[in-house]
Amino acid sequence: MVEKKEFRNFRPGEWLNLMLTEPYYLSHFLAFFSYFVIRSSAAHVLSCKNMHLLFCREMQAILVFLIFFMLKMVRRETPEAFTADMLLYVKGFLVALASMMDYHLAVWYVIVFAGIYVFTQQPVYQGSDTCSKLTPLQLESLLTEGNNKSRFWLVEFRVSFSADCIRYSRCLPELAVTYSNKHLSFGVVDLGLFPNVAEKFGISLGGSMNQLPTYILFENAAEIARLPDLNLELKSYPPITKRLLCRHFDLDRRLLEYVYGK
Repeated sequence: MVEKKEFRNFRPGEWLNLMLTEPYYLSHFLAFFSYFVIRSSAAHVLSCKNMHLLFCREMQAILVFLIFFMLKMVRRETPEAFTADMLLYVKGFLVALASMMDYHLAVWYVIVFAGIYVFTQQPVYQGSDTCSKLTPLQLESLLTEGNNKSRFWLVEFRVSFSADCIRYSRCLPELAVTYSNKHLSFGVVDLGLFPNVAEKFGISLGGSMNQLPTYILFENAAEIARLPDLNLELKSYPPITKRLLCRHFDLDRRLLEYVYGK
């Protein structure tokens, strides 16, 4: 059973590379760094009383941030989800602290963060080569009897602009590394590029339905399992984790059946 924490495969070098190369992370880093520059300049302008109050609020913000950090660390979350939540909290703290120095500065930060949201996007996890990126024609070909080399295909349907799809984009590629074999293959279809596929498989692209991402397991071109289930009346389901996917689609059992030739 896959029960290891999601952070195990997230190396510091990988995070540093993303921070330096991805506009989304780099712009956040520059915005956060600017606070320290402005903070040092404010020391010559603000009164001692205001500086002391600002320092106390900074200590409180750091304490709350550390508590939040520890709470997030004990949960099984992907690095993408963890990073998104941490950035959101830091932005809130930064705007609040900036407002203590000058409300114009707080407004400036709000505008900067709004610009980052509009012009950049948190990147999805690229994954390994064991998880194939599929076009509709490729998917159709793979699921057509006679052209399908694998008995099972577990396919993730997602869109690059969905926050949930970004948060959980690491799960399937990492499962593919463990469970890919001659009988079970993994693939990803970007519904943002191919919206017609969503209608074909009954997937709503509206955020209110909470159907993104959708995972479908095919056996010899026939759908045999899906997450979230179309018959599920609730409009929400547990956060996607490797453990949840593994249990829902019986990946351990299917791997053992392959190993022992059943």
